[in-house]
Amino acid sequence: MWNQTRVSKLAGVDYPVMQGPFGGNFSTAALTAVVSNAGGIGGYGAYTLSPEAIYAEVQQINALTNKPYNINLWVSDGDAPGAVITDAQYDKVKALYQPYFDELGIAVPDKPAPFQSRYENQVQVILDVKPKVFSFVFGIPSAAVLEQCRKLGILTAGAATTLAEALALDAAGVDMIVASGFEAGGHRPSWLAPAEQSTMGTFVLTQLIKERVKAPVIAAGGIANGKGIAAALTAGADAVQVGTAFLATEESGAMPVHRDMLLSGDYTTILTRAFTGRLGRGIVTKLAQDVIGKESSLLPFPVQSQFVSSLRKAAVEQERWDLVFFWSGQAAPLLKHRRAAALMGSLVEETDMIMERQRGSKA
Repeated sequence: MWNQTRVSKLAGVDYPVMQGPFGGNFSTAALTAVVSNAGGIGGYGAYTLSPEAIYAEVQQINALTNKPYNINLWVSDGDAPGAVITDAQYDKVKALYQPYFDELGIAVPDKPAPFQSRYENQVQVILDVKPKVFSFVFGIPSAAVLEQCRKLGILTAGAATTLAEALALDAAGVDMIVASGFEAGGHRPSWLAPAEQSTMGTFVLTQLIKERVKAPVIAAGGIANGKGIAAALTAGADAVQVGTAFLATEESGAMPVHRDMLLSGDYTTILTRAFTGRLGRGIVTKLAQDVIGKESSLLPFPVQSQFVSSLRKAAVEQERWDLVFFWSGQAAPLLKHRRAAALMGSLVEETDMIMERQRGSKA
């Protein structure tokens, strides 16, 4: 059966389907639990949370499911931790964004304070609460952390956007590798080369990685239905990660207008650094288009997010959606389901049908 793969056996789940772990309050305990209870691997993106908040969310998840789930962190959660933003940097980004603040009738914020990494404290919570899967992006945890995960029975899954990143993860002894294609919504989790140089498609990336690594490979990006799952498994993936389709469900933390946009399918996506300072894919907006070619004026991640946070808040309050960035992958026009359980059921049913048809044609 298609669902009996190295990943499903490792994790002890019915289906090799991982829900994308969304950061920025888009993940919820409810969504994580629904996916896990349906036989997949629910996911929770915790990189913006304090250690105390992560612990509290894990308690909520545990109250809703006793099935395996995944908690995700960012190994590198800042591009310039502790670095002081100079007046020259601030003046450049202020000049670029002043017209948008003026449009909304709000003041430009003061120069952001230096960012202090939270990862070291966050990862200790992972070791304390022991989720079945600990996934991470933007690098590799230390050898000591990986060894502790092995001793505690925590499976590790690292994201790769290039073959070189996958080889590094495999050499470090990571249990599973997520092949993150450029079709995926959200941030591009590149870490060995600039994200703009790490834009390989999911299915080519999956095949290249599968040929060269020992660890099971999880295909991510552009997968939103059973056809995508079947294609990924045929290409050699041991599992898939589905993000945008679950983001569009009512159980996610996305705003209703965001979910409606995703399900409308009436838009295109863009890769931009305009909103956070790191390259990410979302729905095309006026602001994202205006900043093309002016990326040198932006602040490093995540202080760019801090700088635009009041702009986003005012834009949401005034329903100026052209100034709000809504995360989305390229497969969003394929979306149909507003409830996570219905989506999970559809993914399984359609994959069953396609894989059965393939077996029949070979008989």
